[in-house]
Amino acid sequence: MSGNVETPVLKSTTELVGRLLLVGLFLLSGFGKIAAYTATAGYMTAMGVPSAVLPLVIATEVLGGLAILLGWKTRIVAVLLAGFTLLTGIVFHHDFADQIQTIMFMKNVSIAGAFLLLAANGAGRFSLDARARRLS
Repeated sequence: MSGNVETPVLKSTTELVGRLLLVGLFLLSGFGKIAAYTATAGYMTAMGVPSAVLPLVIATEVLGGLAILLGWKTRIVAVLLAGFTLLTGIVFHHDFADQIQTIMFMKNVSIAGAFLLLAANGAGRFSLDARARRLS
């Protein structure tokens, strides 16, 4: 009886919370890189990544995270963030002899999987994408 009324609200709320949980890491990481810019640039250089790409990395994490959170251009942004997350895992967590690095790599793979699910299913009702569809 209540399934017809509550299920869409529960589904929409779950989608929103899922997006928030998914991007929390990206927003925290992006703002953390801003706060520790010099240290992050040094770490990237030590890993063979030019520090000149750090502004792009920060923009990807912060702007991409906000886009997913708000549900704006979700499918496109989710595919891009899945690729970014896989690339980051390959570049920074490739030492599979180190168990922690293997776990970090698999974390990135799992997050990329979540982004691909988001790309396939969209952001849901509580999103700018859904609002744009309703207005058009």
